[in-house]
Amino acid sequence: MKILLLGIGNLLFGDEGVGVHFVNYMKQKYSFQGEHQLDFVDGGTLAQRLIPIMVEYDRVIIIDTINAPGVKAGELYFFNFNAVPDAVNWQGSAHEVEMLQTLTMMDLAGDRPDTMIMGIVPTIIEITDFSLSESVSASIPLMEETLLKHLESLGLTSSKKSDVPISSIISTSYKLEQCR
Repeated sequence: MKILLLGIGNLLFGDEGVGVHFVNYMKQKYSFQGEHQLDFVDGGTLAQRLIPIMVEYDRVIIIDTINAPGVKAGELYFFNFNAVPDAVNWQGSAHEVEMLQTLTMMDLAGDRPDTMIMGIVPTIIEITDFSLSESVSASIPLMEETLLKHLESLGLTSSKKSDVPISSIISTSYKLEQCR
């Protein structure tokens, strides 16, 4: 089985880049073993242009921000795209809406792999900033634990390669070699 860990987000707008930062963080911090292939991709804000990559996989795990009105920043959701929680309304950033449209188009064509979404509610940041808010940064350990448990349920084990902090990844995410 081929599994894709896909980070989505705009690095220029603080919390909006958490998906990309998190995928880079997991790639640098862990190695994964098992009978399945796990690939890491920085999807940025490409949305529909990611379809040719996504269709190559049996399972896709998308890491991104999500909009959930009335929920405080840093709250984490992890769900199958076939069972979106009522609280999630997909009305956040432009890339969030485009990713929803991309997944819906893939459904219509019958090409969407099994898709899990790990979404975190961002703090609104209106300035260009290569950082994560305190609320989102505080949720990184929960994101990490949740993802590792899910990957383990799919038959992948992890071993820590380094103790790299997410803060050291954020300032260099745009420089890292393409995850693929």
